[in-house]
Amino acid sequence: MPKYSLRLLTVFLISSCFLVCNVMPVKAANIETTAASAILMDAETGKVLYEKDSHKELPPASVTKLMTLLVAAEAIENGKANLKDTVVASEKACSLGGSQIYLEPGEKFSLEEMLIAIAVGSANDGCVAVAEHIYGTHEEFVDVMNQKAKELGLKNTHFVNAYGLPAEGHYTSAYDLAVIGREALKHPLITKLTAMKEYDLRNGEFKLWNTNKLLWWYEGADGFKTGWTQEAKYCLASTVKRDGLRLICVVMGVPEARGHFQESMKIYNYGFAKYMYKEFAPAGSKQGELLVNKGAKPSVEIVAEKPVGACVEKGKDKNLRIETIIKSTVSAPIVKGQKLGEIVIYSGQEEQGRINLIAKENVERASFLETVKKTVSDSYRLSQVQ
Repeated sequence: MPKYSLRLLTVFLISSCFLVCNVMPVKAANIETTAASAILMDAETGKVLYEKDSHKELPPASVTKLMTLLVAAEAIENGKANLKDTVVASEKACSLGGSQIYLEPGEKFSLEEMLIAIAVGSANDGCVAVAEHIYGTHEEFVDVMNQKAKELGLKNTHFVNAYGLPAEGHYTSAYDLAVIGREALKHPLITKLTAMKEYDLRNGEFKLWNTNKLLWWYEGADGFKTGWTQEAKYCLASTVKRDGLRLICVVMGVPEARGHFQESMKIYNYGFAKYMYKEFAPAGSKQGELLVNKGAKPSVEIVAEKPVGACVEKGKDKNLRIETIIKSTVSAPIVKGQKLGEIVIYSGQEEQGRINLIAKENVERASFLETVKKTVSDSYRLSQVQ
């Protein structure tokens, strides 16, 4: 073969190799999973640590109930409902199939017990009873679920019912479920419910066992929800916290029984082996004081709203640094919890997260007499200095 032909062949092979290397996707983690879709997310920042087709639209089965619990928890916090409310089962609620607590028309439970039945026993009938109690109709409740999905910026989610039985147009994604999980973690009621391993309903006549086996099998697990239908296969949205690091894992479309637990534990093992949580300061820790103009007090103490820390790859925690941003002064009145600054966490030059700095207490506006006294006092001090 002529020399120029060899040179052309060599250039062609090198060019082809370059193109292939640049077109072929880079695998984020060496994890083999049977899940059709999966994700591992840092709960604090939302950073994706591992994913497999995480934006694929799939039927979620009973993992739907995570959004049901979120909407109910927000309604309770907003005063629209109370855990002690009496929920009366309707004919519609009692007609549901699938997993249920076999409600009878007119049967009464507290709203708290109905939420436990949903979180622990995956009660489809309980979902409709709760939906009707809080928003009047099941359809209205589902509308609120979809409104919440839009509020969270979910692009691959639409709900048709509050319980997860197969329906046309009822879908979500692993990524979207992880985002719903992050939002759910803002409401302590939800993890309190989903962490329950068992519950005695109807005065002990009906035993509920949590369908999420990670509560028994995996240290630090305290949420969220399982799901299964022939269409969706085995699904699980869960959360685990160890040594300050909280992760969220979602697996969808796992074909084998109990595989959603095995695949989730495999992914969590990867996450906790590779990443750690580094804390700079605990929640509520003092981060300085700020001068207050026209206040009954001359200054206000500033504290961290949440723990100051970040998820970081093990061995790279020395790259983490923090930058504190605080206003120079602020005018009264100041309300306890009012944002007065931020702590920004960086890894090198890349931002990892922000934590609000808030007022530890209220500072009222100074009265006219207090303002006059302060002015006189300041003037006297200035004259002594001069």
